[in-house]
Amino acid sequence: MNEILEIFRKTGALKSGHFRLTSGRHSPTYFQCALVLQHPEYCTLLAGNIVAEFKQDTIDMVISPAIGGIVIGQEVGRQLGVKTIFCEREEGKMKLRRGFELQPGERVLICEDVVTTGGSVFEVMEVVKSFGAVIAGVGFIVDRSSGKTYFSDHQYSIVQLSVESYTAEDCPLCREGVPIIKPGSRTI
Repeated sequence: MNEILEIFRKTGALKSGHFRLTSGRHSPTYFQCALVLQHPEYCTLLAGNIVAEFKQDTIDMVISPAIGGIVIGQEVGRQLGVKTIFCEREEGKMKLRRGFELQPGERVLICEDVVTTGGSVFEVMEVVKSFGAVIAGVGFIVDRSSGKTYFSDHQYSIVQLSVESYTAEDCPLCREGVPIIKPGSRTI
């Protein structure tokens, strides 16, 4: 884990400040995985960690929530040799678009970059189930909940950390007047 955190620090992807997370919670720490994943060697390394966890499973498809999970999901799918698709928001709800489909019984691995409350992953899980496909597992790079967010009996995160986060009402950074940054992709 220290090696992975060092990569985040070296690429400027581990940020300190006052952030409004995709979940709506506030935090003094933010993982901007895109800054790590823009480097092919790190993307390959991180995806390889996830692939190693799931390579013995039958995986027919990889699916990710847009936008954060797309890059890592694509590389995991490439390494597994399976198709890779993504869900995106339409009118605030996760959906398959662009002609993407899942088949009943298809075994699907869900990939994400960072999980705090898991909201986007839970939404993707509902999409997968709505097609009658089977969730084979969930793999992600950073688990900010330190293992408290449960998706499936087979889930794997490369890094598990307990990172402080607060509701807007309880945020000490707000009380101190520290300007807030909204770096996530939820509004896209």
